[in-house]
Amino acid sequence: MVFEAVPNFSAGRDGALVAALGEGPDVIDVHADADHNRAVVTLVDASAGRLADSAFRRVALAVARIDLAGHGGVHPRVGAADVVPLVPLAGAPMAAAVAEARRLGERVWRELGVPVFFYGEAAGGRRLADIRAGRVAPDLGAAPHPTAGAVCVGARGPLVAYNVAFAGLPLTAGRRVAAAMRELPGVQALAFALPGGRTQVSMNLTRPDETGAPAAYARACALAGAPGEPELVGLCPAAAAGPGCDGGLLEARLAALAARRAAAEAAARGGEEPARLAGRLAAEARSLGALEAGQDAILGGAERAAALARVLRAGRLASPELEALLAAAASGLRTAVAPATAARFERRVALLDRWLRSA
Repeated sequence: MVFEAVPNFSAGRDGALVAALGEGPDVIDVHADADHNRAVVTLVDASAGRLADSAFRRVALAVARIDLAGHGGVHPRVGAADVVPLVPLAGAPMAAAVAEARRLGERVWRELGVPVFFYGEAAGGRRLADIRAGRVAPDLGAAPHPTAGAVCVGARGPLVAYNVAFAGLPLTAGRRVAAAMRELPGVQALAFALPGGRTQVSMNLTRPDETGAPAAYARACALAGAPGEPELVGLCPAAAAGPGCDGGLLEARLAALAARRAAAEAAARGGEEPARLAGRLAAEARSLGALEAGQDAILGGAERAAALARVLRAGRLASPELEALLAAAASGLRTAVAPATAARFERRVALLDRWLRSA
């Protein structure tokens, strides 16, 4: 099983704090934005319990270091550690994510004294928009913490945080674009004024299997009447990737994490041969982490994740957790291979499918 946590913190301008929030062996991405004054950290683990504990440590750090009284940024927020969702990946059970989200929220209130709102599957489908609008009371606690506000803790399926910025587009026009974007399946959208005369249409693609980055980008540009600058916030499932998603493929980062951990284990063994293997694995981790979103690269990434599993077994570096990461990576990347690409590389895809069935 593989689980993901994507805590959002109200800190995008303090480089030292962002670095501290993004430190740790389970971190696969850190995205900081000075205009929004927000940082998004992506964590993964085979254990939902360990993942919740890792998220808690970062929430505690944010509560200790962020004072909302002096906070400025265009993004709406309710707290220093604003949103903490747990996400099951690759068939992991939502029930486990819900249980750990509830435990995490109770711990935040009990140990940190910060009120907690539950949302998503951890609260019967409650939406963040209702919390931000003040339509619901905290589930734990009452008055906001004097410096840290409140925390929204939830469980949900994968989503894509995706922005498109337009130069010279008036904010009023940007708001019309955002309103029209909300007509697409699973799209939540707002418009923000950015420095330099830009307007950003900021979106959450909550059903990326129906509306992914390619459709969102094309529609936003058509509505704005001009090409925009795409930006991926955090990571994106490969099957939903599009403009601006190069180097941000979730499954490729899972494979990179497995390679990085195996490299560290090989290096710790000492000796010339383990050192050489550690170097090759570290190089593969860097390459996979930067994987592009094109079809040829995605198919190659799926094959590389499958091959890595065999390399780790041969080197006696495999573990159930690393196997789970690589299986999730290979199957997710394989799902993103379009039928036309599969037809073009029929033999390669058949071999990959055979491995996936036997894994």
